[in-house]
Amino acid sequence: MIDKLKRLTSTKSFHLCMIIVIIAVILFIVGMLILRYNVEGETNMPFELTKITIVSSQEGADKTATDTRWAFDIYQTNDIYLYIDKNAQYEKQETIQSIKIAHFNIESQNKENIKIYKPDAEDQNTIFRYKDENIVDSIEYISDVKSDLKNMKISNQGGIVAFRCANNNIAEYKSNDEEIEHMQLLKKAGITNEQLKIKLNFDLRIITQSGKEYKANVELQLPEGNVVDEGTTSIEITDLDNIIFKREKN
Repeated sequence: MIDKLKRLTSTKSFHLCMIIVIIAVILFIVGMLILRYNVEGETNMPFELTKITIVSSQEGADKTATDTRWAFDIYQTNDIYLYIDKNAQYEKQETIQSIKIAHFNIESQNKENIKIYKPDAEDQNTIFRYKDENIVDSIEYISDVKSDLKNMKISNQGGIVAFRCANNNIAEYKSNDEEIEHMQLLKKAGITNEQLKIKLNFDLRIITQSGKEYKANVELQLPEGNVVDEGTTSIEITDLDNIIFKREKN
């Protein structure tokens, strides 16, 4: 019996079969690792996205009224704040180089009038302003000693980055009322929450000083809640398991 086994294991066909089995096992293990990475992404990043805050509201931009006391173009705004924090479990020393937000994809009934705005650096009383020079198709926050939202700087140890997704020129509203409640303009103009729906996708990149780069796609449903009736709504999203970061550069 032993002699038969020795003769069998010494044949070329046996060696070939063993090589095929070993290769198959290696390919299976590699495949499982790739599948796991595609599902879980990076599990030990130096910096993490820990929270997303969305503040949805409505505004009226004054326009010249010819036959009424008031005339407004109505805007619905969605201010999005992304919290990037240092991972306490990451053992190596690392700092942020920049945070990039790009490749915005918008699905909405009013798509042609939906714009992305960066913070306004000039007006000290508000973060965002409706100016053409603030409309962007990508955003980059550069690291600094401390965060400065309006000048698009983030602390090299983590901080907040923000942008506005605005649904512009939804409707015109005219009135002869003595006073206008801006937080009721959508309702007065007969706009429904269904008409305001936006599906927003964008890529978020975390780039470190050592050259590592991590990218995730973020999808948001806007606006948050019943903004038509409530005027202003907000939400803090901390369950971010569906946002998967993968390493782009080492």
